[in-house]
Amino acid sequence: MHNPNLPKLVAVPPRMQKRFGVGTMLVPSPGDVEAYIRTIRKGNVTTVSQIREFLAGRHSADVTCPLTTGIFVRIAAEAAEEDASIGKAKITPYWRVLKDDGSLNPKFPGGVKQQAERLREEGHRIVPGTGKRPPRVALGERGD
Repeated sequence: MHNPNLPKLVAVPPRMQKRFGVGTMLVPSPGDVEAYIRTIRKGNVTTVSQIREFLAGRHSADVTCPLTTGIFVRIAAEAAEEDASIGKAKITPYWRVLKDDGSLNPKFPGGVKQQAERLREEGHRIVPGTGKRPPRVALGERGD
């Protein structure tokens, strides 16, 4: 979780310029990503893109690297479960991070089943997935 070489600003790589344009790209630190996730209050959710937008603004970058951000969200989730397994009560609430379309993340510890259970406990309504698409949170709707 602690990389002394991150965060850092780099030029948007040429292979990503079609998607993001030219400018500066933040390569975030795992700690920055985890710190943002810890700010998400019970009953609220965020998306990976919202995390990226916040971090880009905080570091005066045009964009935040989507690949490293996604990897660091998953690392934060795995670290939170390790903390829980040793009895820590206050862990990083990674289950509040959704994919950009509101869908749950099958790569999180316990998969979409565990993420859905935690989100339901916080009052969210979960819409079943269709086909290969995972379940998603009914954004703007609470299951109270």
